Amino acid sequence: MNQQKHKRIIISGGGTGGHIFPAISIANALMKIDAETEILFVGAEGRMEMEKIPAAGYRIIGLPVAGLYRSLTFKNFSVLIKLLKSLRKAKKVIKEFGPDVVVGVGGYASGPVLRQAGRMGIPTLIQEQNSYAGVTNKLLAKRASTICVAYDGMEKYFPSGKIIKTGNPVRQNFDNLNGLLDEALSYFKLKKEFPVILVLGGSLGAGSINNSLSENLNVLRDSDCQWLWQTGKYYFENVKALVSLSFSGNISVHGFINRMDYAYAAADIIISRSGAGTISELCLVGKPVILIPSPNVAEDHQTRNAEALSSRNAALLIEDSRASKTLVDEAIKLISDKSRRDMLSENILKMADRDADVRIAKEVLKLAVI
Repeated sequence: MNQQKHKRIIISGGGTGGHIFPAISIANALMKIDAETEILFVGAEGRMEMEKIPAAGYRIIGLPVAGLYRSLTFKNFSVLIKLLKSLRKAKKVIKEFGPDVVVGVGGYASGPVLRQAGRMGIPTLIQEQNSYAGVTNKLLAKRASTICVAYDGMEKYFPSGKIIKTGNPVRQNFDNLNGLLDEALSYFKLKKEFPVILVLGGSLGAGSINNSLSENLNVLRDSDCQWLWQTGKYYFENVKALVSLSFSGNISVHGFINRMDYAYAAADIIISRSGAGTISELCLVGKPVILIPSPNVAEDHQTRNAEALSSRNAALLIEDSRASKTLVDEAIKLISDKSRRDMLSENILKMADRDADVRIAKEVLKLAVI
């Protein structure tokens, strides 16, 4: 049995906010249980985690790993070279840090790190967010000690004896949103007398959502609504320029919103993609939601996530292909229908899964004493 007093944990993965913020939540939960826990993140060089993890107060090391191109191309040769380099570096990092447990949250870096940890006999935990499992996690599961999931029926992907249903961790519990309303409106320079529509396209951005609003700027400008719009970093400059040209004082454009608690507090309704982590967060927030699933994901899992809510009258679902024609009109229609908003809010709150971060942290610490 490992008698080390304070545990050393590696958390690997990232790429998008959907992987990074749950990882930070797990780390924060570990620190709450034992403030002396040593945590090291391992991410992919040049990816979002290399900025967001240090901003959250944790150390991170980057691997040169990258994703394969889907088409047949010589570029995949360089990807394989990067993978081999990443495997070597991951092994070196693990040897030097000496973790008790290695946690994988998904994203490019989790593959090399969990693979090497498994080979070295170090306990590993996989946090699978989605209702399907990707190829990497299915391969890593063979050596994983514990697999934390958010959905039933994951036995078709993983050994049933390793599965623990914990739910998906989110950035925070969002219990005090009503108390933050005045601060939130002041933070974003919004007016209390007009409703707020929060538009989220993810940390990198969602083309169809951004285009749906960009093509209807006159409608946005002439509505009796305020639009709090997170474009994602790839779309920010173009959208900002378009909004400036249309003199739209009721549209507040942001590449990325750091204070999501304020954004959720200010919102009367929310427009969003339907990734697993986002869905878990929106259920806790409890505001009326319009979901536009991304079609560019494996096995169309975002549509399945959105249908799980829409089938329970807990969210409205608009197909990505219909967004440009219907999204803005549906959002304005929903703002004016209080009874429908109340119904959506009441039903989505029923689906909230709290304290997943603490449950996962406890499973991590169980492995640390094996």
